[in-house]
Amino acid sequence: MEQDLRQAQKMEAVGQLTGGVAHDFNNLLTVISGNLEMLDGRLDDVEQRDILKEAQEAAQLGAELAKRLLAFGRRQPLRPLPTDLNILVGGMTDLLRRSLGETIAIETRLAPGLPMIMVDPGQVENALLNLAVNARDAMPKGGRLYIDTGRAELDLESVAGDPDAVPGNYVMLAVTDTGTGMTAEVQRRAFEPFYTTKGPGAGSGLGLSMVYGFVKQSGGHVRLYSELGHGTTVRLYLPPREEAAAGEVAAAAQGRRARSGETVLVVEDDPRVRRVSVRRLKELGYLVLEAESGPEALQVIAAGKPIDLLFTDIVMSGGMSGVELAKEVRRQHPDMKILFTSGYAEPAVVEGGVVTTSAGWLGKPYTIGELDAKLRELFER
Repeated sequence: MEQDLRQAQKMEAVGQLTGGVAHDFNNLLTVISGNLEMLDGRLDDVEQRDILKEAQEAAQLGAELAKRLLAFGRRQPLRPLPTDLNILVGGMTDLLRRSLGETIAIETRLAPGLPMIMVDPGQVENALLNLAVNARDAMPKGGRLYIDTGRAELDLESVAGDPDAVPGNYVMLAVTDTGTGMTAEVQRRAFEPFYTTKGPGAGSGLGLSMVYGFVKQSGGHVRLYSELGHGTTVRLYLPPREEAAAGEVAAAAQGRRARSGETVLVVEDDPRVRRVSVRRLKELGYLVLEAESGPEALQVIAAGKPIDLLFTDIVMSGGMSGVELAKEVRRQHPDMKILFTSGYAEPAVVEGGVVTTSAGWLGKPYTIGELDAKLRELFER
């Protein structure tokens, strides 16, 4: 949490600096481009007009750079409008297919009945395009791009370490790729302006910083999760219109109910995440068993204790992934319900047909309310 807080403070300081520089830079560009414009009608010599055109193009590129810096510094002018995220994403699909090329397969999964959000729709489109282009660059040999929308609830635990973050209900836009993934160091610096892992001339290092600045300026939050060699997910949490958010809080409070003693086996290799999951399940009234790997989970099951549901992470150490564990459990116990969770692998990334009517999916980070709702959904099937 201290590291996250330091990083957030660093981003805030860099944002203030870049915003101030961009503001002054824009003033200089206004003088330069204005004088070039006045010269435009006074030059007849062809060579001189070519020189003028190059200078005007350079001034325009400078203006675009300043615009990106303002976006990161949260000083760009926004025009928030009530926006249907699903319609916006649907309208971008054809453009993304043309932009990314034939080697990238795009799949959209749009949750029905989402509340309207108050955002600048043009900036959401720019953010989605930036994330899609970054995903393409992470898949040089081709791959799959998943675009998801849905509801999300961030609690105090979810926003710990981010001083700007506010718990509450949000509308989520997630972009997932099956590319090379990021190291821990790259993840820490991914949103910094001018930071890029691409070669010289291949990128400005401002794409993700623009997305970060716009989402923060709009009252939302950004989460990045990546597994080296597996891919990356970037989630944007955007605030719904106030009247929609108030209705969801009331519905969530009504939805939670006591359990009737079902037993859940939690399989998670990160001990901190496992402890949180166990505490939440016990608070919801479940009996809980736990294991830190797939092989250990199979030993727990083989001991003969009755287990109603397997709650497993997907990317785990120990030589067995969550998908492989689920396949083996499904072979031995066809009726056992399964709930997958991960910060990266979205349902369509999970191959092998394990996600069926008796299995579900819960993306990290999740709240206790979302966990409760997903478990009720599975047990009531």
